[in-house]
Amino acid sequence: MIDDDVHGPPRRRDRDTLRIAHFISLSGPAGIWGPCSINSAMLAVQEINARGGVLGREIEIAIHDAGAAPDEIADAATDIVRSGSADIILGSHMSAVRLILRDVFTGHLPYIYTPIYEGGERTPGLLAIGETPPRQARPAIMWLTEKKRARRWYLIGSDYVWPWQSHRAVKRYIAEAGGCVVGEDFVALGRDDHTPYLERIRSAQPDVVFISLIGLDGILFNRAFAEHGLAGQMLRLANCMDETVSLGIGADNTENLFAASGYFVNAPTAANEAFRDRYHRAFGCYAPVPGSTAQSNYEGLYFLDALSRRAGTLEPRSLIAAADGITYQAARGTVGIQRRRAEMPIYLAQADGLDFRLLAQF
Repeated sequence: MIDDDVHGPPRRRDRDTLRIAHFISLSGPAGIWGPCSINSAMLAVQEINARGGVLGREIEIAIHDAGAAPDEIADAATDIVRSGSADIILGSHMSAVRLILRDVFTGHLPYIYTPIYEGGERTPGLLAIGETPPRQARPAIMWLTEKKRARRWYLIGSDYVWPWQSHRAVKRYIAEAGGCVVGEDFVALGRDDHTPYLERIRSAQPDVVFISLIGLDGILFNRAFAEHGLAGQMLRLANCMDETVSLGIGADNTENLFAASGYFVNAPTAANEAFRDRYHRAFGCYAPVPGSTAQSNYEGLYFLDALSRRAGTLEPRSLIAAADGITYQAARGTVGIQRRRAEMPIYLAQADGLDFRLLAQF
């Protein structure tokens, strides 16, 4: 936290510029999304600035690595508040980092958090727009129960707040569906040997393995899962899976792999087709694929734009007050915020090589 009586240099007031400090994971397990997340954010900046900016103010964005050590992240955030170098905070990173940043920015700067998360965020001044377990995980569990007769579930996730809290909700949904949890593990971030967990999974013989491993950790686990011969024996439902992750896993290792998300690159909507076209025109056809995590950076800036137009001001309290009940448009189509939770269509998809075949919409 920053004491209210600590004063840094006077804040530069440039009414022609809106300064956004954007915390993106560029290193660590979530760093795999860094390049496509930056691309997606810069595309939104270019588009919004081309039509006059946010309430007439041109966006100026500064990127900070949210994959750095916790004390480095906290120091960077503290410097931003003390120097007055930002008007808005945008974040696309792990929930553990969100807890660090909200302690620093609460009471000082509005903070928009974009990716999938565990839900329940009520911190004043912090707005989360990502998928949460009730809308994302619950219908996928019900679908697999009905369509694939899934009853026995094994849960494995990274050892931090998002998997901890998500698994609590997932256990309730499994019980609602008449299933049971036959095992659960939390894996230290950065661990690359998953053999002990795979042996426990083999012994438990679940119908479905529910996976909440983040980024590179999820890639390495899913590769090992297939290499141990488990892919043909049981289903996998990944809690944070997109085309960037499937590319890392490899086409030969995605058998029986399912994912639920508010966004897939091949979602057949006009909004998504327009986004993909603009992305490829800006960065080329070989640019990193803008999956759900990357796209959320694009969406976060359009959410800010819609919020500011509804509030008619960028004054923090008015901006936050304008969020409830708002709807806005981005690559996912129409998204609404109700009671501080984002509501959007959710797709269930099955991996088909490196791509995803959409099976259902909830």
